[in-house]
Amino acid sequence: MEIEVESGKLAKALAIVSRIAVNGKAILPILNNVLIRVDARKVSLTTTNLDMAVVDFLPVSESKDGVVTVPARLLAEFVGNLPKGAPVKIIADGTKVVTESGKYTSTLNGTVADDFPELPEIDEVKMVRFKMGVDEFKTGMNQVMMACSNDMTRPALTGVYFNTDDGTLYIAATDGYRLAERRFIEKVESEVKAIVPASSLSEVMRSLSDEEEEIEILFDEAQVRFRFGEIEITSKLIDGSFPDYRQLIPKTNEAEIVLEKGELLRVTKLAALFAREVGGSIVLEAKTATKTFSVASVANEFGENTSEIETTIPKDERMTLNSRFLIDALNAVDEEKVVLGFSGKLNPIVVKNEKSNNYTHIIMPLKS
Repeated sequence: MEIEVESGKLAKALAIVSRIAVNGKAILPILNNVLIRVDARKVSLTTTNLDMAVVDFLPVSESKDGVVTVPARLLAEFVGNLPKGAPVKIIADGTKVVTESGKYTSTLNGTVADDFPELPEIDEVKMVRFKMGVDEFKTGMNQVMMACSNDMTRPALTGVYFNTDDGTLYIAATDGYRLAERRFIEKVESEVKAIVPASSLSEVMRSLSDEEEEIEILFDEAQVRFRFGEIEITSKLIDGSFPDYRQLIPKTNEAEIVLEKGELLRVTKLAALFAREVGGSIVLEAKTATKTFSVASVANEFGENTSEIETTIPKDERMTLNSRFLIDALNAVDEEKVVLGFSGKLNPIVVKNEKSNNYTHIIMPLKS
């Protein structure tokens, strides 16, 4: 096997695929390796951790067919330190892999490709397929992924739920204390209900470059594949049932208060500074008498803080929330004004855009 490629392109591809290569003592040591395959001038770099696989198809100037595996991170670090723009040759003779660029040469001890795990087959003809712009994909993921749970005892909550309803694809996530939903793609013909691991989505987000314009998402019963540019990332789906989350979103609110997002974010962060010693608890209070909306920290040994915003108040309301959850929700809103929906201090607060209805975030109150 032999390939010749520009060092920058090789370094970029190796940096992407090497991230999921297991680093250290793996049950299968070959999971530390990248599989380099050349077949009819088509070159692919592949890594897997058995739950997810990344393939990067590499444009090369010269090649000879063959296949070998080498330590992924060592090769990535070596190539990453070579002069940019220089041609790099990788030549495999058996399991000895020589990488050379000008006066720089290394020899890595590889392994035969027969031991590399076979990637699961996907019937792309039968898969459910969606396409969308990369910017819209990134926006949606950033708006919901913060609500994923880290509790591995509830695996269904550790991913993002892709689901169709009435011809629209939605994504949603919840950790039991907050829930975020984004209208993802409208006017879709296919139907899907699938939970994608947050870790896999994080890898997709890290791998997307500014040059990419479109991403393709393909689902079968057990897997999802993300395809963009020369990269394919395939992941197992989470086997579990996602909660019927739409029942948790209030259909109507007793009071809706419109606020400038930037100002509300500022006063929430100020209150959060004083709320560190009380688990981040802050108190939101709307007063019709003074036409003010206030955000206050709970008094503790370090002091307290209260800030007020003048606005239209339709009804007196008071609620205790986790400050970090509210800050996350406000950062996800993509308009200048935000709407807070209240339905009593024991019911969740709804955070949404003032004009568009493509994003909804609810936060459960804390006991006050």
